[in-house]
Amino acid sequence: MANVSPCVAASRFGDGRRLRIGLLGGSFNPAHEGHRQLAQRALKGLHLDQVWLMVSPGNPLKSRRGMAPFARRLKSAQSIADGRHIVVTDIEKKIGERYTVRSVARLKEMFPHCQFVWLMGSDGLAQFSRWRRWRTLANLVPIVVFPRPGSVIPALRGQAASVLRARRVPPRRAAVLLKKGQEPGWSFLSAPQNAISSTILRKAGQFRPT
Repeated sequence: MANVSPCVAASRFGDGRRLRIGLLGGSFNPAHEGHRQLAQRALKGLHLDQVWLMVSPGNPLKSRRGMAPFARRLKSAQSIADGRHIVVTDIEKKIGERYTVRSVARLKEMFPHCQFVWLMGSDGLAQFSRWRRWRTLANLVPIVVFPRPGSVIPALRGQAASVLRARRVPPRRAAVLLKKGQEPGWSFLSAPQNAISSTILRKAGQFRPT
């Protein structure tokens, strides 16, 4: 399968690799340049070895209506990956998880020597308090947020940002979040705001769910 990291895609039990890995989860319905730009910014700004595009088998917060089949969304994610630093994984489907908190916990068990950081746009932070056991997730792994048009202020004024305020790290120190033994915190990195979205692409007829 092109652009899919072999160990990540095929293994159910993990391995002994030692990497700094950014996890960018999503439906990728479809993947787009905004996802690629976020991954590239994370690689550089956080000194990561890889960003894994974790294609969700089914986002619990999104309607199934208009959702393309998993294989099609996986292929879409492959189109923006390079197979080396930005890799696609179907690991959530393989381990049978849809909730991020359980997926991340499982990944930490599978790859105990890796340092993970959860990556998301400010639109994700704005609704983070709706996620299953979001406080537990914030205690499992550091989180780095990137700006998305129209959602920065709602995100920073939202419940999650308020609850986690004391653990926020300045952008210039964001890479410190991945140090071993560090209590999971979060940071907000600056980045170009790309207005493109999966919804816009679908409405423009550039990606049909079937």
